[in-house]
Amino acid sequence: MKTPAYVKQILKPVPKQSAGRKVWSIDLETVWLPFFTASNVQGDTNISKESLGAPLRLQRNMDGTPKFSNNGRPVIRVNGELNQHIRFARENMVFQMLNFASDVQKSEPNAYRAEVEACQEAGRPVIERDNLDIQMAVIEAAKKAKLAEAMEKATSDALRNAEGDATGQELEKTTA
Repeated sequence: MKTPAYVKQILKPVPKQSAGRKVWSIDLETVWLPFFTASNVQGDTNISKESLGAPLRLQRNMDGTPKFSNNGRPVIRVNGELNQHIRFARENMVFQMLNFASDVQKSEPNAYRAEVEACQEAGRPVIERDNLDIQMAVIEAAKKAKLAEAMEKATSDALRNAEGDATGQELEKTTA
């Protein structure tokens, strides 16, 4: 089976772009807005110009006043119409990726199975090392907790003994 061009495009590395507002982990300004503007031009969507022109909206309370988060910043949301189209595009992209994987599994089952097995074998040492690192970190944390507990107990015992000694000295002075 030949890999479709759209899949090859998805897999190509692209230069890192500046980070902006993300919607579904994809940049709104540099990806979603140009994509949907182009889809409007082609007649594939009919997203309102207002939604594309002002994609971020101030969230409002029930009484119409601006909503603020606990840290005092205004709550800004992506316009509902645009957000709905983004959700459709994301769901369709996921569907296309799953469909492609299914097509390859069906057309080349032995190669697909071999790739899965090779990946699992290559990943096994990584998983084992991570598990060992976790076990060692848990052991080290337990040691530190026991040491802290022992230090706290020793400190409180020393304070009790010091208080007892001071009380005993005061009794000796009063009886002498």
